[in-house]
Amino acid sequence: MNSFDIDGVIYIRKGLMGVRPGPNDIIITGRSFEEKPETEAMLLDAGIYNKVFYNPLTFDEKSRESSGRHKAKVISQLLEDGYELQIHFEDDPIQIEQIRKYCPSVAIVHLDHDLTYKENVRHV
Repeated sequence: MNSFDIDGVIYIRKGLMGVRPGPNDIIITGRSFEEKPETEAMLLDAGIYNKVFYNPLTFDEKSRESSGRHKAKVISQLLEDGYELQIHFEDDPIQIEQIRKYCPSVAIVHLDHDLTYKENVRHV
């Protein structure tokens, strides 16, 4: 099983999809739980039906650092629960730093590009 970020990994920008998760993979997003309706609509339109773990912070509370910590927490819990997580796909170096800090054993594929805005933006 692998895990995928959404923005900058699965979804690059309107009309441009990136790396698709396999059927048994999971999505761990920095998007707030408040963004669930528009996120699920976007994923369904793309034919992506994977389990999604949303950031428990509100849109206004979240940051790139807190999103990275959220992802690390989910990854840690999955590992504790016995899941064999192979690779996490991520584009944000700040979030990668947080994941590596708390989950040093997890391999991370860094999709390094400037096609996606990394700061907190609404997805409508």
